[in-house]
Amino acid sequence: MQELIKEFMSQKAFAVVGASDNPEKYGHRIVKNLKSRGYDVYPVNPGLKELEGLRCYPSLKDIPVKVDVVDFVVPPKVTEEIIKQCKTLGLDRIWLQPGSESEAAISYCHGNNMKVVYGVCVMMN
Repeated sequence: MQELIKEFMSQKAFAVVGASDNPEKYGHRIVKNLKSRGYDVYPVNPGLKELEGLRCYPSLKDIPVKVDVVDFVVPPKVTEEIIKQCKTLGLDRIWLQPGSESEAAISYCHGNNMKVVYGVCVMMN
């Protein structure tokens, strides 16, 4: 897992699925943290227009570039649905934040040749 984390953190563009405008939520903290570390961050939340000065996108397919890593900060059932969009869009580096992962999501990644990091927070790396 450590090698995967290194690979993921050496990338440039992160989508954050479950971005939030509530400063107490991890969906907000992660966007702010990645942005402050110099990453290109693409917040994804259909209910927001902007976050931390960044345009917010309603879905992964609306992001105008191909992101390197998709970071999930949503409940497991939402993760399981959106992860299928990642496959369709050719996004194969998936980071499941603690609380967003499920056995089904992890199995889906492994079964579809997608690299997956889970059980560790992106802000700790």
